[in-house]
Amino acid sequence: MGVASLVLGIVSIVFVVFTGGVASPVAAVLGIVGIVLGGLARRDNPTGIATAGLVCSIIGAVLGLIAVITCYGCIGCAGGLASMGY
Repeated sequence: MGVASLVLGIVSIVFVVFTGGVASPVAAVLGIVGIVLGGLARRDNPTGIATAGLVCSIIGAVLGLIAVITCYGCIGCAGGLASMGY
């Protein structure tokens, strides 16, 4: 499970960084799943790869959630400006 957590964490970071935030919801979900798997792996067998997977998954989930919130905020602001006639 540690390897799966590491892979999901790395994939979520890649989705956030290299897609410009378009795949941020997917990255956030992958990061959260990676956090769960990393926590289970650390509980059963606390190795370095499980810790690395947990850390990468946390970073990916946080970056994904920040990108999602930012994108929704920009869309809301653009909609507000459009309704005002700008």
